[in-house]
Amino acid sequence: MDHSEHALNHTVPNQTTVKTNSSMSLYFESCQLTSPALFILLTAYIIVIFVGLFGNLSLIIIIIKKQREAKNVTNILIANLSLSDILMCIMCIPFTVVYTLMDYWIFGNVMCKLTSYAQSVSITVSIFSLVLIAVERYQLIVNPRGWKPNMSHAYWAILVIWLFSLLLSVPFFLSYHLTDEPFLNLSLPNDLHIHQMACVEGWSSKVNQLLFTTSLLMLQYCIPLGFIFICYLRILICLRRRRNGKVERMREHESKRINIVLISIVVTFGACWLPLNIFNAIFDWYHEALMSCHHNLVFVVCHLVAMTSTCVNPLFYGFLNKNFQKDLLVFIHHCRCFAPREKYKNIAISTMYTDESKEFLKLAPIPAAV
Repeated sequence: MDHSEHALNHTVPNQTTVKTNSSMSLYFESCQLTSPALFILLTAYIIVIFVGLFGNLSLIIIIIKKQREAKNVTNILIANLSLSDILMCIMCIPFTVVYTLMDYWIFGNVMCKLTSYAQSVSITVSIFSLVLIAVERYQLIVNPRGWKPNMSHAYWAILVIWLFSLLLSVPFFLSYHLTDEPFLNLSLPNDLHIHQMACVEGWSSKVNQLLFTTSLLMLQYCIPLGFIFICYLRILICLRRRRNGKVERMREHESKRINIVLISIVVTFGACWLPLNIFNAIFDWYHEALMSCHHNLVFVVCHLVAMTSTCVNPLFYGFLNKNFQKDLLVFIHHCRCFAPREKYKNIAISTMYTDESKEFLKLAPIPAAV
């Protein structure tokens, strides 16, 4: 899913080889993003990075703190999802933004390999974390008397996910490299592109590349999302049947609310990555269709939409959750060296029977620090 950096510098040489030097210069300049467009894109990326880092880091800290009070498998998996998003915000987004703005790579060969590798790892960890959450929800609701994942299972599953993701993404680390090939056919004033390099993907054959990228698209996107869809469909059908039985209305309402939040995370994640997946698929199978002056802009917009997936977890699971909002305020007060006036006790989101979310119980007020 992460081989689109090659697209940033692919179109220019193919379309300029038949042009004169003066027309090359005019073409190159006309294909550059305008200042307002660059400002909007840069602002959007900064917002995504800030929300992704602050939101996911806050969510992880609060979850770890609450785990001491009540062990919760769903929370651990959500924290793992947030960790993969943080990896994306640190290792991928900033480098891609600079690469897009400068139109050449300045971070060296190692980072060229690591950024694409880290993005692939992050995507794989995220999607399979969502798979595990769906499996846990399925067992808790559809098969409440059957096997239930515990904390030990969750930690082992997370370890397996990371190992699998690290191994699956190795071809990216091996295939990406620096090259000046995209700039060889350019003849611009003042030798603008002398000694400049592009971070591109190189394979021994086109067949091998198509085989790997298509398989990766299936493993990182299509198959996991299809499996998650089936799990949540079965869950919704089961809840609808229970609604006709003797199920407490409050328990039914809470379970439905949690399901809506988790399903929203999955649907939004899939929607965010869909444009970039389509872009990459077209680029792999028929890249001539993308040979236009707006090629870079289309890629950047698709990439930006995909990167907003790093904000999905804290927004849906966190900032729209009243419990998280209260915990976040307490956490901010602690960071500011303020003592919280009230202490809240959080009841686990997952229970033995249904994955319920209950409101905080207000305990006795604690005197403010002197």
